[in-house]
This record gives sequence, C-alpha cells and structure tokens, in this order.
Amino acid sequence: MNSARAKLRRPRALRGRLRYDEPMSRHTHWRVGGPARIFFVPADRSDLADFLRAAEPALPIHFIGLGSNLLIRDQGIDGAVVCLGRAFRGMRQADSGTVEAGAAVPCTVFARSCLSWGVGPAEFFAGIPGTLGGALSMNAGAFGGETWDSVQAVETIDRQGVEHCRGRGQYRPGYRQLDGPSGECFLLARFRFQSSPQKQRLGSLMAERRRRQPLNLPSCGSVFRNPPDGFAGELIERAGLKGMREGAAEVSPKHANFIVNRGGATAADIERLIFKVQAAVRERAGVTLQPEVRILGEPAQVQG
Repeated sequence: MNSARAKLRRPRALRGRLRYDEPMSRHTHWRVGGPARIFFVPADRSDLADFLRAAEPALPIHFIGLGSNLLIRDQGIDGAVVCLGRAFRGMRQADSGTVEAGAAVPCTVFARSCLSWGVGPAEFFAGIPGTLGGALSMNAGAFGGETWDSVQAVETIDRQGVEHCRGRGQYRPGYRQLDGPSGECFLLARFRFQSSPQKQRLGSLMAERRRRQPLNLPSCGSVFRNPPDGFAGELIERAGLKGMREGAAEVSPKHANFIVNRGGATAADIERLIFKVQAAVRERAGVTLQPEVRILGEPAQVQG
C-alpha cells in the first residue's frame, strides 16, 4: 500500500475527488511542481470535515485555491493537498453593504460581483490573482487596498473538522501577513463595505494591470514583498536584473517583481532565480528581499 494511503483512514467514505501522486504542475500558475502524495477536492463542507477527521495527525495538510502564490518543488509534497473547488465559491449580498463569499471565490470575480451589487470599495481585488481564501491568509492587496480592510467575520475549519465563526477582532493583519488562530482553513468571509464602487476605477485598474504585468506567461504574481519605504520591483530593476534567466525561468522584462515560465521551466529553475535576485539586490542595495510566494515541498540542492 502507498505510504500516503496508509495515512488516510476510510478513504472510500469520501465523496469528493481523491487522487494519489497528483502532479501539482496542473494546479499552480507557474505550471511547475512534483506530485502531491494525496490530492483532495471536497464535495462540500461535511466532506471536508470527514477528510480532516480521516487524516492521521502526523499527515501534513496544505490548502490551496488557484495555486497563484505558490511554488511546489519538483520533488513534490509528501503529504496532502486540499483544493477548495466549486462547493466553496458561493456568494451573496447579505444586505445593502454586506457581502458573504466562499474561500474559493476568485478575487477578480469578487471584485466584479461587488461592482454589480453597488458595494465597495472592492475594486482592488481585481489585481489579486488568487482566491479569497489565499487573500485572507496573507492579507493580500493591490492598488492600495488590502483584504482585511473590510472583513467583518470569517468561518473556518480546524484539523479536527470542527467549524468556527470568528470575528475580525480575533485577527491581527499586517503587511502580507496575518496573525490569529492557527491551524485553520478559511471557508467563508463576511465583508462590510461603507461606500459605492467606482466602475471607471475598476476598468482603469484592470487596464493598468494588463499594461504593467506579464499576464501572457505563467507566473505567481509578485514574487517578493515590498520592503519598507520602497518597491521590490524597482530594486530588482535598478540591479539590472530584468531579463535574467535560470533555465526557462526569467525575471520579466515587463515587471521586475515577476518571474515567468517561458516554457519548460522547473521549480528548481525558479527557486535558483529567486536566490540569485535576492543576492544581487542585497549586494547592490543592502536590502534582503523577502519572498511573498509560498514554497512547499521536499527541498533540493538548488543554491549551488
């Protein structure tokens, strides 16, 4: 029996899509990554709870959405990946200023839905390439707005399959980070907005994104966090790194804080390029850029 299967009790009782040794290159924006020993898309909340209760305590579990801010190493993940799919994409307008949305709702869909309902400001969500669950977990932002600016409450689930309703006050959001109850996955968020959206602003933000970002090639969005009082992209560009390559991975000539897969790149190519960019910027500007992207999987010797 596969060692991963031994860590999952009663798999036949699950109703969702369960796969073993699933290539993660199918599920990440960079289109790279080795296999996840267990890959599960739950049918609904109760199915997710059954999965979490069936998983042995020592089994590492990682939750993903669209795989936009994620680098899976080529050796894969010796654990479980849970991908929240259609069952977690519900949205509704609870009242004139409140919107409830599932964790798997793409941020661009959320922005457009809020616009159609006449609530905001939520236009900045159109600049976030992932889902609301990922945006909540890292307080993602774009165009001057941040996810937790309008969060009123959330619903989560823990490793034991127990759901929780938590208020805004139980979390402390910072720049691209969130402190709060650990070991829980976001299922739904309730947003409270105070003003009306600006339709023209959404259009201009999307046009600006298309103009400045390399949307025609696989990438994870911004690779590095902006340092205090500066922009990661500007530091990378000043170091002369636009167009720098490692295998088929390239620092985008269009936006220096993007690393793109030009076709056939490996996760090791991308990780090596991340290290080289960090070293070059540190040497030139004395700033150590911190990755915004999450890196998961078994490590390889990529620095040599």
